[in-house]
Amino acid sequence: MRKPIPATEENELFGKFDAVVRAVVKAPAAGPEGGGDYWAGKRPLKFVDMFCGIGGFHAAAHALGMKCVFACDIDEDARTAYEANYGIKPSSDITQIEAKDVPDHDILFAGFPCQPFSIIGDMKGFSDARGTLFFELARIIEAKKPAAFVLENVRQLASHNGGKTLRRILEILRGMGYSVQHKILNALNFGVPQKRERILIVGFREEVSGFAWPDKKIAMPPLAKVLEKNPDERHFVSERIRRSRHAVHTAKVTPSIWHENKGGNIASHPFSCALRAGASYNYLLVDGERRLTVREMLRLQGFPESFKVVCNDSQTRKQAGNAVPVPMVGAVLEKVLHVQRANKTQGECHAA
Repeated sequence: MRKPIPATEENELFGKFDAVVRAVVKAPAAGPEGGGDYWAGKRPLKFVDMFCGIGGFHAAAHALGMKCVFACDIDEDARTAYEANYGIKPSSDITQIEAKDVPDHDILFAGFPCQPFSIIGDMKGFSDARGTLFFELARIIEAKKPAAFVLENVRQLASHNGGKTLRRILEILRGMGYSVQHKILNALNFGVPQKRERILIVGFREEVSGFAWPDKKIAMPPLAKVLEKNPDERHFVSERIRRSRHAVHTAKVTPSIWHENKGGNIASHPFSCALRAGASYNYLLVDGERRLTVREMLRLQGFPESFKVVCNDSQTRKQAGNAVPVPMVGAVLEKVLHVQRANKTQGECHAA
């Protein structure tokens, strides 16, 4: 059994990451014992981590006793961070990966590129080259036929092109023999102070019963628990920017994170709006005075204090902005582990 990650003196809540994640997903760290019979005889479950980034899915799955057998991401710095933290060197461009080179696995995870469907990315969808990478992902799923998959993307995917893009994605997945469900979840409800709405798509190769999306809200910690007490001076904005922000906005709570939208409007909350990889450097400011540190951004995504920052600030901000919230996907994974095989015979008898 793994030794628990020790708490740090600076940030007790996020130092006890293993305990926090297990509390969220209600499952033992040693593995998915007691899970649904769908996974009977498979200990530990093997997973692949496509478009892995810095491993939000990996962190959640590892806490549930799963074993990573393959990962890939085209970003060199993300691969560097992933290897430093998990001991696995991800492959690069998915378009260059032969399906036969992907090891057999039980579950596939993928936060496939969201920029083509996001507000910040101008929502070009499949007309954006990155949007077509979903078809590369489908190629791997069809060839390897994992028992289940969990996919993640921005909330706007659900409404992109009048809902046609999502319908096409679901048609493809169901056409490969999967029963598929999807739901928009918010990281705020899973114990992190970040409003981050994401669509999760879950699929099973067999009909299952008992799958339910997580519905129990986990209270977010106070923002003060996430913020560093003595951030470096380099994170503070210029006096000109500080004055301009305070001239048009007064926060009702402190500490708060000030958010400037694309229209230049400013609002403040006792939590962070969604971290974004491609947003302005001053998009989010603590109390209208300084930028978030990279460690604060990682905490807002639910990464442990033990997560090693091995890239420069610019790259780590981008990585955190692209990541999936660890506790949120962990809660979904726990539900995936507890499904049951559907009793088709019993259903046919009832139908008769």
